[in-house]
This record gives sequence, C-alpha cells and structure tokens, in this order.
Amino acid sequence: MPLEPPAPGSAESWLQYAASDLELARVSGVQKVMLESLCYHAQQCAEKALKAALVACGLPVRKTHSIGLLLDLLSDRVTIPSEVGDAAILTDYAVTSRYPGDAEPVTVSDYQQAVKLAEAVLTWAEQVTR
Repeated sequence: MPLEPPAPGSAESWLQYAASDLELARVSGVQKVMLESLCYHAQQCAEKALKAALVACGLPVRKTHSIGLLLDLLSDRVTIPSEVGDAAILTDYAVTSRYPGDAEPVTVSDYQQAVKLAEAVLTWAEQVTR
C-alpha cells in the first residue's frame, strides 16, 4: 500500500519538496542544463529544508529566499552547525543565477559546493524535524 502523502504545509511536506530539489540539483552532465540551474535547485533544497525546520520549531514560514534570514530565525531555537550556516551563500542562486545578466558564470567547483551545502542543510533539517 502506498504511503500517505504528508499534510500540506507540514515539516514532512517541506522536506519532501527539499529532497526533490536536491535530486534535481544532482542532475549534472545533461546537455543544455546549465550549472546555474542546478545551483538554483541546490538553493531551493536548502530553503525548503530550513522552512521545514521552522515548521517543526513552531515558527511561521517566511516568504523569502534568504538562507541567512531563515538561519537567523532558527538560531534562537536550535543550534546551527557551521556547515549549515555556510549555506547562506546559496542565496545568490535564488535569483541572480537564474537569469542572464552580470553574474559570474558558475564553475564546476561552485556547483559541487552548492550541492554539498544543500545536502548538509537537508540532513540537518531532517534531524531537527524528528
């Protein structure tokens, strides 16, 4: 029997969306898929994972892409490990890397770091929401 989907807006549903974004971020080497797009999904994973933690802590979910702001909101309730705090740099991928413009191109190293940070945030958020 299939599992029941999590309740909309629950920490579990936020984690489900975060995990989906992480899987999309890991899809590298596909022709015509830009590293910038993959880094956007890494940022989305971290953002949604942090929003799951907010829900689990009984805090309101803010409509923001700022990883730093979400971390600040959580810092009074839970300890933020340094590798999770480092994910604040992913905020730049929320908007600027999604559109052509003045942003520097994303390197393979940038991409790998973005996925690593997203993984760390998701793993931490899964522990916080238990």
